[in-house]
Amino acid sequence: MAEHICIVDDEPAILNTLSSILEDEGYQVTVSKSGVDALKVMRSETPDLVLLDIWMPELDGLETLKRIKQQFPGVMVVMMSGHGSIETAVKSTKLGAYDYLEKPLDLEKVTILVRNALHQRKLEEENLNLRIRVERRFELIGSSPAMQRLRELIAMAAPTNSRVLISGENGTGKELVARAIHLQSPRHQRPFVEVNCAAIPETLIESELFGHERGAFSGATSMKRGKFELADGGTLFLDEIGDMSLSTQAKVLRALQEQQFTRVGGTKVINVQVRVIAASNKELPKEIERGNFREDLFYRLNVLPIHVPPLRERRTDIPELARHFIRMQAEEEGLKIKELTPSALEVLQQHDWPGNIRELRNLIERLLIMVPGTVIDREDVELFLRHPTGAASSNLAGKYFASLREARNAFEREFITNKLRLNNWNVSKTADDLKIERSHLHRKIKLLNIELRGEH
Repeated sequence: MAEHICIVDDEPAILNTLSSILEDEGYQVTVSKSGVDALKVMRSETPDLVLLDIWMPELDGLETLKRIKQQFPGVMVVMMSGHGSIETAVKSTKLGAYDYLEKPLDLEKVTILVRNALHQRKLEEENLNLRIRVERRFELIGSSPAMQRLRELIAMAAPTNSRVLISGENGTGKELVARAIHLQSPRHQRPFVEVNCAAIPETLIESELFGHERGAFSGATSMKRGKFELADGGTLFLDEIGDMSLSTQAKVLRALQEQQFTRVGGTKVINVQVRVIAASNKELPKEIERGNFREDLFYRLNVLPIHVPPLRERRTDIPELARHFIRMQAEEEGLKIKELTPSALEVLQQHDWPGNIRELRNLIERLLIMVPGTVIDREDVELFLRHPTGAASSNLAGKYFASLREARNAFEREFITNKLRLNNWNVSKTADDLKIERSHLHRKIKLLNIELRGEH
């Protein structure tokens, strides 16, 4: 669909000239002789770009610009004037105009500016959509009392600069809590930098946190900024801090106390303003007793403690979480959304979830890929949870697959084979269970090279 441009000017010659040129360029063009008329037109069909004259009767261009930005904030506006001044150009830019054109108009410049403005708008839309998707991915889902309390703690912690220590089992969503604190804080437009302390070798952790100078050690071929420096003005999230060595803990403690450090191999003191949020799945007081964690660092970090409850303590959130993961996975993988039956949700709520939300998300992904049809039932969930009532355990978890199709075929082969086994290799009954036609199941069996033990 052609991009839509609205031209607003009280001079008919300008309207005719610009509309002809822009239509020749392939744009859809609407013309208005006044700001009032333009605002009426925009309410019925919002354009992508407005070319707006400044000097007009009744409602001048600057006031029209102000109203456009209030009512249609996503619309790009380019101002035009034959009586321009630097002051007017600056004022229009402050009010939100993309750029400013002087009359008489250079038509080649107009077409280039229009192209650039529309390209900029497209980039801003893509950026907004990406930000929405990212925020949805890190959204805290659930309305249980435990989640309501967690949100209250986040709301109390977010506006401050105090350090936060997040505790909880693996897979509970400690990173989501850290991101939520950052997004609700005054630092939300500054960087959120994550460091997984358990994933970085001891020999590299200091360089990762504080950076290094060129030649500081073998392989340091250029200067590198560390995470503390990259997070300046924002939030540094130290995940699994309980796995950090005592020597690195001492250096982190010093950086927290002084808000300054030197890069590895350097002498220059670097000052930063960083809010630190730490998280651990270990009970740090016990790690202190064992001599594995510094007590002084613990008290530096544990200003605002937040505990993230395991999934088994918020079972009422499981249906909402499961549907959220179905929507997310379907969108990301281009799959059809499937419905969970009440009995399937019941099984999900009865499970203890040792892997917490991460385990639930992985299960939902597998069910969405593997279950034929549009409905996920109790038996499907039991099978993929390896329920003790007879579902065979999977041998595919540790296997490598070159593509999603290869993985889907492998899981589908296993799923259908297990269903056939449960139904004593009866194809008709299995087709009924899978809610597909018997002929379709036969094609699947042949395509996936499934060996039938007897014909039914």
